[in-house]
Amino acid sequence: MLKIQSKLKLNSTFVSRLSTSISMPECDFVPNKYEGPKYEDVSKTKRENLTKGSPAYYKENLLIHQGHKQWLWDTNGKRYLDLFAGIVTVSVGHCHPKVNAALEDQIKKLWHTTSIYLYPGIHEYTQKLLGKFPSKFNTVLYANSGSEANDLALYLSRLYTSRFDIISLRNAYHGMSPYTMGITNLNTWKYNVPTAFGIQTIMNPDIYRGPWGGKNCRDSPVQALRDCDCGPNECQAGNHYSYQVQDILLHCAPKGGKVAALIAESIQGVGGAVQFPKNFLKQAAQIVQNAGGLVISDEVQTGFGRTGSKYWGFENHEILPDMVTLAKGIGNGFPMAALVTTKEIADSLGQAAHFNTYGGNPMACAVGSAVLDVIDEEKLQQNCETVGTYFLKELEKLRDEFEIVGDVRGKGLMIGLELVENKKTKKPLNLESVLSIFENTKDMGVLFGRGGLFGNVFRIKPPMCINKEDVDFGVYALRESLYKESKNRQ
Repeated sequence: MLKIQSKLKLNSTFVSRLSTSISMPECDFVPNKYEGPKYEDVSKTKRENLTKGSPAYYKENLLIHQGHKQWLWDTNGKRYLDLFAGIVTVSVGHCHPKVNAALEDQIKKLWHTTSIYLYPGIHEYTQKLLGKFPSKFNTVLYANSGSEANDLALYLSRLYTSRFDIISLRNAYHGMSPYTMGITNLNTWKYNVPTAFGIQTIMNPDIYRGPWGGKNCRDSPVQALRDCDCGPNECQAGNHYSYQVQDILLHCAPKGGKVAALIAESIQGVGGAVQFPKNFLKQAAQIVQNAGGLVISDEVQTGFGRTGSKYWGFENHEILPDMVTLAKGIGNGFPMAALVTTKEIADSLGQAAHFNTYGGNPMACAVGSAVLDVIDEEKLQQNCETVGTYFLKELEKLRDEFEIVGDVRGKGLMIGLELVENKKTKKPLNLESVLSIFENTKDMGVLFGRGGLFGNVFRIKPPMCINKEDVDFGVYALRESLYKESKNRQ
């Protein structure tokens, strides 16, 4: 049961702007005492020796020392509720004991051999992973990151179809390798270097900001505040947006609609947790597959039960893709990735030698196998459904309360909250105000992510082990911060 008190006590006292306040949930884990380099020295290295392309997330950046489940500790011992999971990467919880034990056991026996030799782990993990997929899928290609997996998917689609053009969505993010930069369509991530040769982009099917969509269009507990003319069992927005795919085949693709593939996220991640109209992806996939192209489902962020109702995000769209790319949550933070497909498609790589030095290494397979076990044993998919729905409905109350909260969307624990100047214009909230709210939630002990083209979307994708008590505290911290910012605007 949540503790209600007149003041919120973390490392200091925070006087509530509302009638009551909620304390940070208790945690019996005790972190080790920090004995590493000074904050100033780490900050100097970040400033002088690491890339400027990865700026600090806060005015005074966090120096994280240790993690446990949904919690993180900085070097001063302050505890934070992690609602971003290392950018949607920590799936079963920071330093989960079973995953840690699997890795520790493996490194005592064998670190690395590469796939030129057989070893038991890759057999055991491959069979376990394929068991989570429809029977069509029977082949796994291993890599180390989502960018690598998506890069390989593009390459493989072109080899298999003997076609070149790829269709991707505007506002999509699929990685930062030179190949995948062509299908990442957010200008904030693009450099002035040619990357998109053979890439065709379509209008993003955004129910909130696009020309079509409304209050009946999402597969979500929370709908957009927008009128919708759709009747029962229909979605006109999905029809309109899917026609954009047909239009690409008619006007932009080589004669006869010859495209190699369509690639899409099930819910856009970096783009701000954008959900598509209910039938868009199903229709788009049918159009491309009927034209002889392949469909690639990017499950780097939405896979492994995160959306709650289904294990894989593509299942929510009632599609059967030809390739599925996996990373992030696959290893709970361990660097690993995979592309799952059919043997017929994968055998296209037999035209020449193909090799990945670290892909599917013994350590990765041990970690990946343990992650699958924990998801099942702790019923984390079901937790995503239950706690995620509760989270969304609580955030919906904030949308209804605050003028600067324009939209709440998502499914399971793949959630976005979009901040605006006002609901009527939907103009993105100015960055100064967004950062003020962002900083305030951090000071209260809650870590959110940010995304969207304008950086005005709070990305809420926590470890899948969080509970309703954590949600209450997270929503409380966000509500306090929204209240404070709203008062400043009066």
